[in-house]
Amino acid sequence: MSRKYGILPFFQWLCRFNFGDFEREEFKKFLRMGVIFALIIGVYWTLRPLKDAIFIQFVGKYQLPFAKTISVLALLPLVMFYTKLLEKTSREKMLIILPTFYGITILFFSLLMNLIQGSVAEIASASMGYAITLKALGYIWYLFVESFGSLVVALFWAFAADTTGPVHAKRGFPLVVAIGQIGGIVFPYTIGGLPHRLQATTDSLSMLCLGLLVLFIIPMVRYFLRKTPHKLLQSFHGRNEEKEKKKQEPGFTEGFKLLVKNKYLLGIFGANFIYEVVVTIFDFNFKLSASEAFTGVGLSNYLSIYGSSVNIVSLLCLLLGISNVTRFLGVGVALAAMPIIVGLALFGFMTMDTLTFLFALMVGSKAINYALNGPALKQLYIPTTPDVKFKAQAWIETFGSRSSKQVGSLFNMSLSPLQTAFGALVGRAHYLTLSGILCFPLLAFWLIIAIFLGRSFKKAVTNKTTIC
Repeated sequence: MSRKYGILPFFQWLCRFNFGDFEREEFKKFLRMGVIFALIIGVYWTLRPLKDAIFIQFVGKYQLPFAKTISVLALLPLVMFYTKLLEKTSREKMLIILPTFYGITILFFSLLMNLIQGSVAEIASASMGYAITLKALGYIWYLFVESFGSLVVALFWAFAADTTGPVHAKRGFPLVVAIGQIGGIVFPYTIGGLPHRLQATTDSLSMLCLGLLVLFIIPMVRYFLRKTPHKLLQSFHGRNEEKEKKKQEPGFTEGFKLLVKNKYLLGIFGANFIYEVVVTIFDFNFKLSASEAFTGVGLSNYLSIYGSSVNIVSLLCLLLGISNVTRFLGVGVALAAMPIIVGLALFGFMTMDTLTFLFALMVGSKAINYALNGPALKQLYIPTTPDVKFKAQAWIETFGSRSSKQVGSLFNMSLSPLQTAFGALVGRAHYLTLSGILCFPLLAFWLIIAIFLGRSFKKAVTNKTTIC
């Protein structure tokens, strides 16, 4: 086929309605970036069900809120080390160092699970010493997967924001997310459900595949940098960028200092924080219901189907043109729509309580966040300095997410005492009422934050200035 009638121009034409008009090389850039993101998201959405299923099997489902609480403290030294590493290493090398560490570690867990992961009955009858070892391993695995979601995903988007201008990002980032959803659809179902379909008793085969896929990110990043024209790797530079850089000092906690000193970054933190608090409450109840219906690799398979479903709905939202909200109405409208949507989901959560509904609720909440809210939030980092993109974003993505999950988890811990004090049904009703009392005011505050962020972003891009 000629270039005019080739496959690439056809897909470029196909994407025009949903994402906008691309130049040929620009389109190829975002395709390459999308493939890298598909690897990362596909692995992450396959690790998530394995994280929960193995933790529930080794430790217990009612310990999930406690594990989320511990993850906040456990990730603190890791993020400090990551920040220090950013000062001594180029951004491109970080996209080699992190996949190498996570890929090799996942391969190690694959070997370990093949040796020790057994049936529910075997684990229940294990000796006290062996049971303690399994619980420790369950926590280590849980924290490891949490760190992957925080650092690797944040690093990718920091790299994307640092190599893309605001005009290109408006049409390119939703395309990257759409391609990423394909990985999130295919990997959880094919790899996460593989042991269940092969009637295996461990998840080691899934982990082996995931470890190799993480290592494959490295040659993909090198290919992206080699093939993408240099002019398309230029980042946004505001007139006052050098002045903002001089205000920033190197150090372990620089990202945190940047965060607390700037209300724009605090706004991004707040938007992440409130969303995660509400969804953590949804997620805990969903996992409780799922663990009552499934066990072992069956639970891994069910949660993998859930992961694929989230990404299917997210991709459908993008293909149906949800990114046009950002493209035509602006980042501010996309950000403001999310608390309203989550508010409707919260009302449904308080009035209906079945596994089928909770499955649909989680799929819808996650999918719309990834398709609409996620790309809009990532664009907010474009009119900022490189240190903000890489260091402050890591703190926001890690501790904004983890601390919010801690708040949601602390609230979830109230379910068991309420059921003990008032009985299962009455205690459950009190829990749902308290959920509304906590979450609805937070959603109203989130809406105010979204409006502020949208206006600040628009002003910075229009005036070609760096916010921080």
